[in-house]
Amino acid sequence: MATSSFFEQLFKWLFIVGALLTVALYFKKDRLPEPTFYDLGYLDEPVQAKINAEPFKTHVNDQEYTITPLYDYELHGVVVSYSDADAFTNIWHHKRWQDFLNLRDLCVIWGKNVGSGVYRQMKFHNDSWTCWASWQDYETGSLFKMNALSNNHLLTDDDRIKKALMSAEPGDHIRFKGVLAEYANKSNNFFRGTSITRDDTGNGACETVYLKEFEIVKKANRGIRKLYGLTKWLTIVSFFGFLIFFAIAPVRIRH
Repeated sequence: MATSSFFEQLFKWLFIVGALLTVALYFKKDRLPEPTFYDLGYLDEPVQAKINAEPFKTHVNDQEYTITPLYDYELHGVVVSYSDADAFTNIWHHKRWQDFLNLRDLCVIWGKNVGSGVYRQMKFHNDSWTCWASWQDYETGSLFKMNALSNNHLLTDDDRIKKALMSAEPGDHIRFKGVLAEYANKSNNFFRGTSITRDDTGNGACETVYLKEFEIVKKANRGIRKLYGLTKWLTIVSFFGFLIFFAIAPVRIRH
């Protein structure tokens, strides 16, 4: 039974170390890299061209959506924040709107916003349909260009594109190509439009893009994220290992 006591202590300390490392790495894995990490030559403003295309229909989760393409659209950008439609805090997309086409929103920056490094003095976060950018002083705010940021409602019914899209994380240089589009679900009168300019603000200023291509050009913090994944699993495994050996270890009576 001495062996079980040994493993009880071993798993206990592995759990403690793993938990501490996991917490520390959690706050580092999404830290935005320096501007020198990126190839700024690719991070120009999005390319947009008017098209004359017929609406088309697609089906996802027994819902029928009508998509009306307006412009061809291609963007290179750096992800600073995101929101998943199936997130616990997102009650709108699936439950209220029956929207299973907009899987994820990505908030991205490009151009001088990346080259200046101003984003590293800022905070970004997404709610269900908006990207918020904040800064602490006037100098930072005056350097940041709001027309070099966009919140993108990204639509796809393609499993290959979905896999790539859902693997994007803050700091990643991503590229996507598709169409700026309106879409609707007649069964519940749901409709969403799209911005067609980077200079608008407020409600309706987000780009709605039906994706044809999506790729991660350069992955940020690759080593830290791999280590975070390992320490997270170490914490989980060691926790259950500790519980098992704690249950079978001999009772220690203190005198």
